[in-house]
Amino acid sequence: MSEYTLAVKTGDRRATGLAAVGLAFRRALVSQFHPKMLAAMFLPFVIALLGAIILLWGFWDPLTTWLNAQAAEWDFINQVDQWLLAIGLFSLKLYLIPLLAVGILLPLAGILGLVIAAVFVMPIVLRHLEKHQYQGLSRQGQYVTAVGAWNAVWVGLLFVLGWLATMPLWLIPPMPVVLPLFWWAFAFTRMLRVDAIVEHGSPQERRLLWKRHNRQLWLIGAILSLVNLFPPAWLFLPVFSALVFAHFMLEALTQLRAQKVVDV
Repeated sequence: MSEYTLAVKTGDRRATGLAAVGLAFRRALVSQFHPKMLAAMFLPFVIALLGAIILLWGFWDPLTTWLNAQAAEWDFINQVDQWLLAIGLFSLKLYLIPLLAVGILLPLAGILGLVIAAVFVMPIVLRHLEKHQYQGLSRQGQYVTAVGAWNAVWVGLLFVLGWLATMPLWLIPPMPVVLPLFWWAFAFTRMLRVDAIVEHGSPQERRLLWKRHNRQLWLIGAILSLVNLFPPAWLFLPVFSALVFAHFMLEALTQLRAQKVVDV
């Protein structure tokens, strides 16, 4: 018996609110262990890993040089650095500059992996779910490639600009935790909510579902951004996040169309 059929029999396809979020995560966890999904998770991870290597190799020296030049003008950092050296400890800049460089370059590689997952892996995810759990859900999307590509570009670009622009605020507790969580929640939510529904939902259906389930979608993004804080999750998170959003959006679309039939 498929998970889709089991959901119908147990009534969990009528889940709403937080229950719908939990249902999407449970279904995504089951789907993640399918051989095709296990194989798919290596593409964005490898792309992100190669991107990180290229960025670190090509931009590490110029970036750290630029950061050192900028740090020379930071009065507070200079005072703390001199105080630490005066009492015989260590140079703050010796550790701060490499951490800042890593904090700039690794997220760029991470967002590249998410873009790959949204543009190239999500269609694989949707075909898999359409075949096994959402049979008969017709595709009514328009300008699918253009919508998905444009969304990936503007979300990725805004993420990079926002991440870099708010990095100075990391010196203010608790911003080093709050800001990464916010920006990754933004990236997960605004990128994957589109790709998860763009092939099946019409423009009108997409706008209605995004408005109706805005809080749940941001909650999913926030949960995934919390998981993203742990480096081992970087291997499976791009595909798993695609599965969570796909399950949530396809289920919401199924319920929306069922309501329309009942209304008629």
